[in-house]
Amino acid sequence: MKLQLAIDDLTLEEAIELVKKVHDSIDIIECGTPFIYEYGMNGVRTMKREFPDKEILADLKIMDAGYYEAEQALKAGADYVTILGVTDNLTVKGCVDACNAYGKQCVVDMICVDDLPTRIAKMEEIGAHFVSVHVGVDQQTLGRKPIDDLRVMKEAVKTASISVAGGINEHTLADYIALQPEILIIGSGITHSKDPVQSALTVHKAIKGN
Repeated sequence: MKLQLAIDDLTLEEAIELVKKVHDSIDIIECGTPFIYEYGMNGVRTMKREFPDKEILADLKIMDAGYYEAEQALKAGADYVTILGVTDNLTVKGCVDACNAYGKQCVVDMICVDDLPTRIAKMEEIGAHFVSVHVGVDQQTLGRKPIDDLRVMKEAVKTASISVAGGINEHTLADYIALQPEILIIGSGITHSKDPVQSALTVHKAIKGN
């Protein structure tokens, strides 16, 4: 299991300093959607240049022009690119094709997908490398938790790997670890922790089993 650090509302300078501090505890650096709004592909290039030993995810949440938009991030150094599961199948195929061409991975974000089993089956048919449980901030305010979708996803997935995000922190991660997703995504649980180094280390030890 890998730990993905989601960087959303930090400046580029703050992000670099944070990653330096938690470097040994994380596996994947996520250039989150708000971060990319602010810094574009330069943010992706910078994080890859600063931390070449870490995988980089560009959270583009692609909705159209799957190949073209995915390729922008892949050329900038991304190892994973996200696309929304609610988009058109041809757009998903474009993203998958681009990732295959670069030897990287397409992550289908299943936020707002109503019928997870049916959509997952289609994503796997297209060749998606990952499907991702994602309960957004607005949904979390209504009490929705990603653990419920993760259980459904674990039952439905046959070939794709799974990542999960949505308000997970060191106090709630045990239930997620028990379901064994390939990637656990944590943002504010580390980035806005009073002690981000200790929070990241706690999660790292829990998912690595030491």
